[in-house]
Amino acid sequence: MSEQTASGAFFLNILVVDDEINIRKTLAFCLEGLGHKVVAVSNSADAQAEASRRSFDLAFVDLRLGAEKGLDLIPLLIANSPWMKIVVITAYASIDTAVQSMKSGSTDYLPKPFTPAQVKHITQRIAEMRQLEQNVNALQETLGRTSPEVDLHATTSPGMQRAIHLAQQVATTDATVLIRGESGTGKGVLVRSIHGWSARAQKPFGVVSCPSLSAELLESELFGHIKGSFTSAVRDNPGRIATCEGGTLFLDEIGDLPIGIQPKLLRFIQDREYERIGEQITRRADIRVITATNVDLDKAVKEGRFREDLLYRLNVIQIEIPPLRERAEDIVPMAERMLAFFTRNRPRKVLGFSAEAAEILRRHTWPGNVRELRNVVERCAILATSEWVGPELLPGSVSTVAPDPTPGALISLEKLEELHIRRVLAATKSLDEAAEILGIDAATLWRRRKKYGI
Repeated sequence: MSEQTASGAFFLNILVVDDEINIRKTLAFCLEGLGHKVVAVSNSADAQAEASRRSFDLAFVDLRLGAEKGLDLIPLLIANSPWMKIVVITAYASIDTAVQSMKSGSTDYLPKPFTPAQVKHITQRIAEMRQLEQNVNALQETLGRTSPEVDLHATTSPGMQRAIHLAQQVATTDATVLIRGESGTGKGVLVRSIHGWSARAQKPFGVVSCPSLSAELLESELFGHIKGSFTSAVRDNPGRIATCEGGTLFLDEIGDLPIGIQPKLLRFIQDREYERIGEQITRRADIRVITATNVDLDKAVKEGRFREDLLYRLNVIQIEIPPLRERAEDIVPMAERMLAFFTRNRPRKVLGFSAEAAEILRRHTWPGNVRELRNVVERCAILATSEWVGPELLPGSVSTVAPDPTPGALISLEKLEELHIRRVLAATKSLDEAAEILGIDAATLWRRRKKYGI
């Protein structure tokens, strides 16, 4: 879709539909001179074909296209791209035709003959409208968040600083990025930051969680579908690739992408081409793909669960986010910022954590990483009745400092198991690795963690 340069100019992808070649050339010359990207066609069929292959922000549509009516084309274009703005152009200007065009879904009306100044004015106004729409969408998403923003630049951890520096470097490019890290370390926050630091910052940002949908629904969510292509397809769906045109698409937990969808994603990353489910039209899109995972993709390749060629395509730039237990210096400052967020509307001020509580936070291994810390801090914010949060408000899983399980220690086997699991989790990079070392499957490890509150 639209494009914003560093100078702030907001450029559009524009479709011109007019059966007069001089009008097409004049409009294209004028619009391209303003920095916009233009495709010009002479009839309704070509207009629909172009609109099906790529996304447009704006279309100039002649009211009369030979024997065809431009008004009949308007709803077809909008159905394919609901965000598209339509400007009707005609030599037969009247109040009736203006009203009729507005009823068909057009945004504005431009009578012939028109001047370059008029074209510039109307295009600039629609560019501002599209920019405002995208800003509102981003603001609504921000306001809808119930979690405090993680300030990446506040970290003093060398490992995290290296990850952020690399992320800032790759943000200026369109390179495909793979972010690795345990669950809850903040991979999604770093992806949003990369998008925000990039030239695509003013364009759409979409997220698809690979484990959250069935294979059929996930394919539809990514590539889109047409009505009737499968049982629950009651209406057309453009898909996240189309709606993120010009922007960034984040595929979270890419290791869980079904094997049947992987060739289609590989093709899109290589050629930027795809088809919607149930449709034969090949479409193109200009988006940046960033992925994240908490599993060992190299191991998944060896086990046949992940395509090696896809991994090569995704792993152009790899960024490792260290677990929270390796960032002890960040734990208390991060907890203090979260506490301020969760108590911001309290009539009584909560100043922070007591020295004893802060020390307990520092010594905990945080197997759930930043997500676990957030939950603990939110709990403290709810229970706090004084200015300082003491250790009595911390959950048992955090406040109980585990002693070293030395051989012959007079503790129960159950306690010994808990301590050993905590140590292994603290020393490994993923739950799969921890389960392999412990000699149990991932489901058993999950049950053990739930039992011991880890």
